[in-house]
Amino acid sequence: MHASNGSPVLPLRRAAEQFARWRNTHDLGTRIPVRLWQLAVDLAATYGVSRTATALRLDYYSLKRRLTDQVLPAVPASASPDSSAFVELPASTFSPSGECVIELEKSNGERIRICWKGVAPDVVALSRSFWSAE
Repeated sequence: MHASNGSPVLPLRRAAEQFARWRNTHDLGTRIPVRLWQLAVDLAATYGVSRTATALRLDYYSLKRRLTDQVLPAVPASASPDSSAFVELPASTFSPSGECVIELEKSNGERIRICWKGVAPDVVALSRSFWSAE
C-alpha cells in the first residue's frame, strides 16, 4: 500500500485497519457490512480495484462487480428515453489511454455502440438520435 513515491497511502491503510478490526470481531463466513463494502467501493474508484482488493484482502471480482453496479446501475429493459436520468461517471472509471466505448440498447433489441479515442464526439446528440429513431 504505497504510493508511487514510496509513501503509504493513508486512506487504504486506514480502511485495511477497519477491515482487520471487523474481521477480528466476527466469525469467518459472516457477511461484510454494507458500510465497509461502500468504503471499499469508494477507495476502488480512486485507487483501482486490484490495489484496493489486495490492500483490504477482498475478492477482486466481488469488489469489481460492486463498483460496476454503483457506477453503471442496471437500467430496466422497459425504461424509455423519457424515464431515463442523467448518469455521472467518475473520471477514474475511464481508461487512461483516452479510449471509451458506450453501448445503448432499446427494449426491442436495437443497439448502438459509440467508440472513440481522444476527443469525445457529441454523445448526447448521438444518443438522442438513436432513441428518437423509429
